[in-house]
Amino acid sequence: MSERGQAVRWLVVVVVLGVAGIIAIWPRGSADGDSPGTPSADIVAARTKAALPACPTAKEGAAPVAELSGVQVTCMADGGRIDLGAALAGRPALVNVWATWCTPCREELPALAAYAASPGAVGVLGVQVRSSEADGLEMLAALNSRIPSVVDTGQEKAMAALKPPVMPTSYVVSASGRIERINPAVVFTSPEQVRTTVEDYLRRLG
Repeated sequence: MSERGQAVRWLVVVVVLGVAGIIAIWPRGSADGDSPGTPSADIVAARTKAALPACPTAKEGAAPVAELSGVQVTCMADGGRIDLGAALAGRPALVNVWATWCTPCREELPALAAYAASPGAVGVLGVQVRSSEADGLEMLAALNSRIPSVVDTGQEKAMAALKPPVMPTSYVVSASGRIERINPAVVFTSPEQVRTTVEDYLRRLG
């Protein structure tokens, strides 16, 4: 091959590598809104259809729930990022971990929503894991289960902190920041069952 041919060949290689490098570092948004960037039209429409309540915010002066402090998750109502430990600080709550592929979760969510809407209920927070936010929003909308919810995809920090042994798994958080897993795991079928269980655990937590 002539020197001119070799030069052309190397020029082509350099150009191809340069283009590949640009593509690799070019910023991308995520269809589920979990990465920085503008959310897709589909996820925005899914959030609108699900019409979930706003996620909880920290009570002024309350210490974060220690086990969940620093755990960043995405609020499914608006796509904002929240610290799970701070959001649950200062008030009792029921935290429910679920996934879209979990049949018992699908059966349980309406009972949780009915409890959350009943007088005297503590706050309920759904934590969706190991399934896409879009699928989760679609499922909540189909079940008419409008509870404050966050999604933990990506690094699965909530999964690492909570360590749910099965799906679904629920946790009771006291106003003082103590948290206990409901054990043995139960699939709630009525708001009355949720209320009885939550009240029992809150008495135990003090």
